[in-house]
Amino acid sequence: MDKLSMTDAIVTAKVEKGLTWEKMGTDLGMSPVWLTSACLGMNSAPPEKAAAIAEYLGLSSEVADALKAFPTKIWDQAVPTDPLIYRLYEIVGVYGETLKEVIQEKFGDGIMSAIDFSMEVDKIEDPKGDRVLLTLNGKFLPYKSW
Repeated sequence: MDKLSMTDAIVTAKVEKGLTWEKMGTDLGMSPVWLTSACLGMNSAPPEKAAAIAEYLGLSSEVADALKAFPTKIWDQAVPTDPLIYRLYEIVGVYGETLKEVIQEKFGDGIMSAIDFSMEVDKIEDPKGDRVLLTLNGKFLPYKSW
């Protein structure tokens, strides 16, 4: 089973069971953001987590095996038209250079890891309109000279 078929099976089971990523993450003791990413094929799951996800959803060992497989992290290079994803591209387009400057001024020449990384998505209720709080937490990796 490939990652695309795995994702289809997982999302179908999730919808049929009336689950949310948040509920699944809570029930399984996993970050809902990481769980979603693994189920959508962008991260690999350790064997015990892959088995737990498949069992929780009543899916086959083939799904667990696909969850464990290392992903190829590629995506369409065109700017997406989905409004939410487009806005994230817009944020990086507008603030990317600013973030790079501020991070490198504070830490030195390097990058923020997307491997030693966590992310949280929170809702902040506001009478003027609820707010989305994204927390990106990555280890700083300095460039080395040799």
